[in-house]
Amino acid sequence: MKYLITIVGPTAIGKTALSIALAQQFKSEIISCDSRQFFKEMRIGTAVPSSEELAAAQHHFIQNKSIFENYTVGDFEKEAIEKLEELFLTNDYVVLVGGSGLYVDAVLKGFDEFPEIELSVREEVKQNYELLGLHYLQTELEQRDPKYFEVVAKENPQRLMRALEVCIGTGKPYSSFLNQKKNTRNFTPILIGLEAERSVIYDRINQRVDIMLNEGLLAEAKELLPHKNRNALQTVGYRELFSYFEGEISLEFAIEEIKKNTRRFAKRQLTWFKRNEETKWFDYLIDRQEIIDYIKKKSNDNSNGNDKNISNIEIPK
Repeated sequence: MKYLITIVGPTAIGKTALSIALAQQFKSEIISCDSRQFFKEMRIGTAVPSSEELAAAQHHFIQNKSIFENYTVGDFEKEAIEKLEELFLTNDYVVLVGGSGLYVDAVLKGFDEFPEIELSVREEVKQNYELLGLHYLQTELEQRDPKYFEVVAKENPQRLMRALEVCIGTGKPYSSFLNQKKNTRNFTPILIGLEAERSVIYDRINQRVDIMLNEGLLAEAKELLPHKNRNALQTVGYRELFSYFEGEISLEFAIEEIKKNTRRFAKRQLTWFKRNEETKWFDYLIDRQEIIDYIKKKSNDNSNGNDKNISNIEIPK
């Protein structure tokens, strides 16, 4: 059997370090499922793994695209499944890691199919957004689909517009098209979640933002300012600094907004990932051997004792 060790959890919780440790343990490679880290122009603001971390295990889907390319979750699903099929030819285990819940679900279950929406509906939503702003999208979507509104990235106009288009165009909630029958997968997922007390998560987020600023986030964002309308840049860490560069807010306020919006993002991540009852949650400080033991047990249980490979793995002390 083939196993996809899937590591999820809020931003700044330590998923990267765990993914590398597990990839080394199981002599495997890593599929990155962080939609912000796909883009090579956005290194600092997306906390791309360091060169040392990237060298410690083979990573895929990190800085492999440009913000000038149109890249959707459907595109990612197709490419990720193709890469997994390739890796599973020589590995019984592959590690999937990331905080983008929609992208994780696309790999594990398949991408949801939505009906075609009339162009007139899309134009109407876009024009209203340009006229009335983000608040219009948020208010309309909350009324039409409160279930999806609870977990969507509320500061991402592209996500909001897409969901609203479906709501208006079909007369049904966007969420009603989620979790339909998916494509079959040739692997068994083993889901690992990392968590901590909310105060700990928030402290780690605040520290990460400070580190990003020290590493040059301000300069990176300023270089990207001329392209601020690109879809990839409608995200926390860049949007706030664009407002600062354009004189709308102070730098101090922009930094506090980045921290606040990242904390909100982490809360939405947990809401999304906690929906999956198959996920086994561990404290972020737990001894990694306990996680490895859990993976061993799940593998043996799923293979009904036929998979001998897992029992031969040596656990480091």
